[in-house]
Amino acid sequence: MLPLLVWLSPAFPVGAFAYSHGLEWAVETGQVKDAATAEAWLADLLALGSGRNDAVLLAAAWRAAAATDDEALCGVCELANALQPSRERHLEATQQGNAFLLAVRTAWPCAAVDRLAACWNGDVAYPVALGVAAAGHGVPLGATLEAALLAFVGNLVSAVVRLGPIGQTDGQRIIAALVSEVRRAAAFAEASTLDDVGSAAFRSDIASLRHETQYSRLFRS
Repeated sequence: MLPLLVWLSPAFPVGAFAYSHGLEWAVETGQVKDAATAEAWLADLLALGSGRNDAVLLAAAWRAAAATDDEALCGVCELANALQPSRERHLEATQQGNAFLLAVRTAWPCAAVDRLAACWNGDVAYPVALGVAAAGHGVPLGATLEAALLAFVGNLVSAVVRLGPIGQTDGQRIIAALVSEVRRAAAFAEASTLDDVGSAAFRSDIASLRHETQYSRLFRS
């Protein structure tokens, strides 16, 4: 499972630091203003929003790559791109996914990643790219899901810290408090199918749309 520590490290060149997933707008409007509201926002993403959906998509991509089912994998790629609710979220998902694949093909090559490149010539969403690489390197699905969701939380906590409503200690408290939610979301996704895709985190989706015209911005989403 050591590859996960490398791939999900802030040092891996996917540019995750540049995206706030709409949180910049939520902070600007006071919807996320302290540790409690930040934790609640992220918990909803894990249980009801993009965190949940990304985990389901990752699991589907992992299974398709493990089974060398190119048709199923292309279907997951197409669905993952279509599910993004705004231009900026599409950019966030696909630019990180494309950057991840470029780095993996260069430094961590495997047959599954080569098969993806051969069967799909479009953008690849980040969770799909990670699922394919993990399957190709024999990394267990459950561990991949937990690590990916924890990295998702960690990156968004870092964004909130940089935006100012919370400090680093509060950020670590939020991450620790959400570990149980991460495990719950990962367990759900490991047993999921694509029929389980669904979101009710509307404020997050609206925030990503509003961020596109936000006057002053630190982040790309």
